[in-house]
Amino acid sequence: MKNFSKIAIAISLAATAFAAAADNIKLTVAASPVPHAEILAALKPALARQGVDLDIKVFNDYVLPNTQVEEKQLDANFFQHIPYLDKFNKDRGTHLVVASKPVHIEPFAAYSLHVKKTAQLKDGATVAIPNDPTNAGRALLLLDQGGLIKLRDRSNIYPTQKDIVANPRHLKIRELEAATLPRVLDQVDLALINANYALEAKLNPKRDALFVETTSPYANLLVARPDNKDSAAVKKLAAALNSPEAKKFIVEKYQGAVIPAF
Repeated sequence: MKNFSKIAIAISLAATAFAAAADNIKLTVAASPVPHAEILAALKPALARQGVDLDIKVFNDYVLPNTQVEEKQLDANFFQHIPYLDKFNKDRGTHLVVASKPVHIEPFAAYSLHVKKTAQLKDGATVAIPNDPTNAGRALLLLDQGGLIKLRDRSNIYPTQKDIVANPRHLKIRELEAATLPRVLDQVDLALINANYALEAKLNPKRDALFVETTSPYANLLVARPDNKDSAAVKKLAAALNSPEAKKFIVEKYQGAVIPAF
């Protein structure tokens, strides 16, 4: 009878746990592989205890995570900063909104396999930058910061190559898909790479970069829609992303390659 009672209790506890899991609200969130999906995965157990079943969908581009949230195929995404979100909404007529406070900053940096410092760049060197308007502008601002070009207005966070007023090294600036930049690093003299793609390629902005942006309005955060940004599940995820546990994970995991923004 004692063994029977133990088995009955075990079955009851298992059933209770299963019922609790079944009652969890599913929240499907798009994320870039590194660091976004890794941060979400670290928070998933705590969210489950709060009744949120976090389903992480990994994307390697900067467009589908937004269009699929807009079309209600996904609930939210975690991969972008406000300047990119604002430009995306304006250019594509989407209605996405910020759903959390800033979570982290990924230092944007310049990398090279051919030179150790910018003074070694030859006249006419090829420089690769992202081709989306926001990150292309961010790259040009970093080139200006690094003394390689001069922009007309440094306060403009969306400069284009038309805003370059001085290019003393006659740099040939090529705009490429952001995700491809680490793969073409051996084919260009310098590449300006978003930290998430750099980290995937085992490049650390703190260790491997020639120069890194010193100030940044580009903190990454959670994005959702007007109809669900205030839902209980989205609010719980937003709180988790700004929790001490999230900060601890970011600091310990990335060792300065990703910086908490809170």
